[in-house]
Amino acid sequence: MVATTIPRLGGIHHVAYRCRDARETVNFYREALGMDFQLAIAEDRVPSTGAPDPYMHVFLDCGGGNVIAFFELPHSPEMGRDEATPAWVQHIAFKVASEADLLAAKARLEAREVEVLGPVHHGIFKSIYFFDPNGHRLELAWAFGTAQQMRALHDVADAMLEEWSRTRRAPRHAAWLHEVK
Repeated sequence: MVATTIPRLGGIHHVAYRCRDARETVNFYREALGMDFQLAIAEDRVPSTGAPDPYMHVFLDCGGGNVIAFFELPHSPEMGRDEATPAWVQHIAFKVASEADLLAAKARLEAREVEVLGPVHHGIFKSIYFFDPNGHRLELAWAFGTAQQMRALHDVADAMLEEWSRTRRAPRHAAWLHEVK
């Protein structure tokens, strides 16, 4: 008999991406974003497949029990990105606690000669955007939306998805977000 209960998820254990150079990647996330380098795993064979493919897998603490990981794969072709998807779409967003933290992070990154876009106002949060040394787009976001705003967005989410599915045009159920500056 097949189990019919849905497992209760406890969060994301880690999210993994590829990197060009594990040391450069760890150094960037440590120095630019203050992340703690938690651990490294290295193997000559892929444990899940047994394939001979040496790798270095590094794990960094993003705060709040969240972990981002990277694989350096020295024997694989040079990494690229999905050319059919605009660069702004695929990104990793990290939380910051305040607008002051957001602006301080921007100044720190710019002092390291990292090009930063923003802050960009999204109605319930503000963000800055930049790229890591691997070409992954990163976002730092400060959320300031009220509980009432978040409930209102939750309440219109299904209607917005339904309208989008029919029209492939931006629904205006939450247009009030753009009026709040």
